[in-house]
Amino acid sequence: MAITITAAFNEFDTKVKPSPATWVKVDERRNAVVNVIKKAFPAGNAIRYQSHKIIGSLGRNTACNPVDDIDLMVYLHVDQDLWNRRYRYNSSEFLYRVRKALNENSPVRKIGSRGQAVRFFYADGLSVDVAAVEKYTSGDYGIPDGGGGWLTTNPNRHEEYLSDCNNALGGDLKKIIRFAKKWNKAHSSRLSSFHLEMLVARTYGTLGSNSRTALRLFFDYNVRNLSVRDPAGFSGDLSAYLNCVSKGAVNDSLKSARDRADLALTAEKRGDHREAIRLWRIVLGNDFPAYG
Repeated sequence: MAITITAAFNEFDTKVKPSPATWVKVDERRNAVVNVIKKAFPAGNAIRYQSHKIIGSLGRNTACNPVDDIDLMVYLHVDQDLWNRRYRYNSSEFLYRVRKALNENSPVRKIGSRGQAVRFFYADGLSVDVAAVEKYTSGDYGIPDGGGGWLTTNPNRHEEYLSDCNNALGGDLKKIIRFAKKWNKAHSSRLSSFHLEMLVARTYGTLGSNSRTALRLFFDYNVRNLSVRDPAGFSGDLSAYLNCVSKGAVNDSLKSARDRADLALTAEKRGDHREAIRLWRIVLGNDFPAYG
């Protein structure tokens, strides 16, 4: 049975949003890893478990299906003397200590390093990246930078910022973010997840209920406008990882998506839902419903 463009977007929204069953699996996997961490760093140790939090796209509720990793921030308190002697100026040694302890205490067969995190690999593909952090007196966190130093971060600020934006825009911003992520994935994944989220968040002063026009505006607004600041003030310009060539490729992709969105909106206006759906499927990828 043929569907309308509105029904296609509603179906797409349901399909890309992690299901309750996915969240149950995420919770189970997180709890299993946290139990390993608590065993490896018990109370009374010079390095001891204090708290944990799911961060990243899952933490901000902007993740898309399929969910294949969990970003878990774990606060491990380090006694001051040990911190000053060994880790304050050597986050690589701290990360090695965490990895070694988790290897010794985990039933998981494969644990490896991934830049700033320790990764638990699972056969079903749902991995867990443990970002071990130290908490500063400011309330912010220090995380290994992958090169021996420390970066300051605070995922709570990012979550609060995005939730405030979402609430101010009637609760639909995160849906548009998930759609934009599917566009990005369908077209070479050139933008990092967090950068893309912040681009979407800064695009709108108001946001109506029409996802098609909202997406068209996102594509148009951000052509040759890829610079956006970290709202927490830690990372500066979030587009800094893109070189001139990759910026050009992103801009071309945005322009192409905008032009197809214009054609799709025109087709929708004249009642040609088949053509509108065909065009949006090119923009958003094969997870977008087909006509009929």
